[in-house]
Amino acid sequence: MAARKPGQRRGVPGHTPPAPGKLNLSATAWAEAAFLGLLQGLTEFLPVSSSAHLRIVGPLLPSGTDPGAAFTAITQIGTEAAVLLYFRRELSAMALSWWRSLASFGRHADADSRMAWLILVGTLPIAVLGLVFKDAIETSLRNLYITAAMLIGFALVLWAADRLGTQRRTLKDLGWRDGLLFGLAQALALIPGVSRSGGTITAGLIMGYTREAAARYSFLLAVPAVLASGFYQLWRSWDVGSPIAPGPTALATLVAFGVGYGVIVVFLKFVSTRSYLPFVAYRIALGLAVLVLLQLGVLQPL
Repeated sequence: MAARKPGQRRGVPGHTPPAPGKLNLSATAWAEAAFLGLLQGLTEFLPVSSSAHLRIVGPLLPSGTDPGAAFTAITQIGTEAAVLLYFRRELSAMALSWWRSLASFGRHADADSRMAWLILVGTLPIAVLGLVFKDAIETSLRNLYITAAMLIGFALVLWAADRLGTQRRTLKDLGWRDGLLFGLAQALALIPGVSRSGGTITAGLIMGYTREAAARYSFLLAVPAVLASGFYQLWRSWDVGSPIAPGPTALATLVAFGVGYGVIVVFLKFVSTRSYLPFVAYRIALGLAVLVLLQLGVLQPL
């Protein structure tokens, strides 16, 4: 892999390092950013790994550029904004109840405050592991051989969980142990190909939760971690010299928001009556396609 030139920006679709003080705002950069935002919105909430899709598709676009972990994290702000909008009543109730519980030292705790605490506890694993393995997440773990292996391997785990899980438990049955296990499963999504929703949904099915309950909690659990990661990468991008062109990235984030909201609506209805088998088959097919493209030299591992 060719070394990056000093000052070269990473994570910008369609980006060629511009002259100092100038940003690449070509039509190609805008079009690719919009397309990647569309892809992010379509795949973020499905158990197919949005980060894997952006990692795979980026080098196949005209610019031939891996969008980068930072671009992926920032565009996820858009999809999480869709979660905030869709679950606004639940999240508002949880936030207010959690604050009342905190202010009263637990005397006014209820189901909403308990759910808020469970989400915070479930966020700890990905926060800790994300900091510890930050460099690997942005470099070596983006190896496409790893991505392909995760797509295929976790497809089989999802298939087994969907077939063998009892699917009787609801979110009312969620306890501290399960909340932490959900969080550990979410942390696996730091590796492209695992899928944040795929990991948490699979864990929920293994623990006996219904498909809809597992998916619903997966969306709620992602809010603190994804927003924290996205805003950290946004701040870091400007702090270290703005490696991401603001305009195209903002467009991608906006597109991801609109598309992501529609996917939430459709996906929750889908999983209430259908199995995850179509997503299992898609993951395996995509993983095999990546392996073929790697062998043909169309894609490079890093």
